[in-house]
Order: sequence, then C-alpha cells, then structure tokens
Amino acid sequence: MMVTLITLSSDDWRVWRSLRLAALAEAPEAFGSRSADWVDADEGRWRERLSIPGAIDLVALDEGTGCPIGMVTGTPSARPGAGAELISLWVDPAARGRGVATLLIDAVATWAAAAGASRLELSVMAENESARRTYERNGFAVAAGSEVELKMTRAL
Repeated sequence: MMVTLITLSSDDWRVWRSLRLAALAEAPEAFGSRSADWVDADEGRWRERLSIPGAIDLVALDEGTGCPIGMVTGTPSARPGAGAELISLWVDPAARGRGVATLLIDAVATWAAAAGASRLELSVMAENESARRTYERNGFAVAAGSEVELKMTRAL
C-alpha cells in the first residue's frame, strides 16, 4: 500500500470530521473525547479544531483509492523549548499493520523538531496495549502515568 500524507487546513474540516467520527466510533475508549461530544458539532467547531495555533493536522491517504485511512495532530507546547504533543492518532483498522501509524508519527516528529521541540509527548490510555506497543516501536517510553492514562515521550 502506498500512502501519501497531506496537511489539512480549516477548509478541510469535512475530511477531518469523517475520520474523527470514525475513530470515535471504532475506538471510543482510546480518546478523551466521545462521539456524542462531536457528532452534532457544526462547521465552525470543526474549523476551530483545525485552527489550533501552531499545530499541524495530517491525514494519510491510500494512493490506490484516494481514501483517507489515518490522521494525527501535532501541537506545540505552551512553554518555549519544551516538547510538542502528538494527539488524535488513529488508523483505519483495514490499514493497520502497514506502517501508516509510523508514517504519521514520524511526520509529527519531523514537524516538532523543525519547530525547535526537544521531545515529542503523548498521552495514551493505560489499557490500550496495542497503541502503547505502537508508540514504543516508534521510540516512545513511558515517562509517568496512572492506572488510567500514561504519559509517553520521545527525544527528537
């Protein structure tokens, strides 16, 4: 499978909406948000989500079909010189195991390093072992956590 990554703007809110709602339906336990929080959101709220200052929103497209198969966001830290954060990573189950998550993670890491971040941080639900293993394969290590949520970091 050949994959292309595209950077979204607020004008691409429909693409983000379809992926985000699919992610929340497929893996509701993996995210801090719930489908009910977003299913009735209007265009303005979706555009606002894609307008986080300094952030990057990426979508993975299957080159063969042109269909979106994954998504991720990188957000800058509020503290200068601190780490950037990786949020909202999701890959369609039909595309898992094909390196899509790694492409998305690496793209956010490249963006974060170019922005001057020294590390990339994320939060993952402690019981989401599959996601945790994916992050560990991509250079993240648990830095802190609880029974509910783990904080993981990757040096850049």
